[in-house]
Amino acid sequence: MSRIGRLPVVVPAGVEVKIAENNVVTVKGPKGTLERALPVEMEIKLEDGQVIVTRPNDLKKMKSLHGLTRSLVQNMVTGVSEGYAKILEVNGVGYKVQKQGKKLVLSLGYSHPVEMEDPEGLESVVDGNKITVKGIDKEKVGQYAAEIRDKRRPEPYKGKGIKYADEVIRRKVGKTGKK
Repeated sequence: MSRIGRLPVVVPAGVEVKIAENNVVTVKGPKGTLERALPVEMEIKLEDGQVIVTRPNDLKKMKSLHGLTRSLVQNMVTGVSEGYAKILEVNGVGYKVQKQGKKLVLSLGYSHPVEMEDPEGLESVVDGNKITVKGIDKEKVGQYAAEIRDKRRPEPYKGKGIKYADEVIRRKVGKTGKK
């Protein structure tokens, strides 16, 4: 039995879960509403403040979907109750970040500033050289943070670029002079 899929998803106070036909799950909470169509093969039930996911049989595909479905429901519940945030750091001489309305303006050593518009439902906050991406959808927060990081990935020699706050850059030794 799937270790993750077997665990019930505890629905905190102030969060409302609705399960419609074809496993369309709607989660409503203090931070907003998320809706998602989950795999039809799984059986999703709401029993006394807990969401329980069960699978019909032990085929490999069903085992994979079991844990996935439960994790997706858990992420939706956590998102509407607490929200998600990813923190990025900008390191490098002359690299700057600014916020102009809903636009993120990055000066990353290119001949032009890189402008990025905040996607629907996400918010980015700039504090010095740190960018915080906040939202209720875990997938969208991670995707937008990855797109920002892609504008200038950290390089291994000087560690310049945009990296996640918890990311460790493996440094390399540079060239040595002639003897």
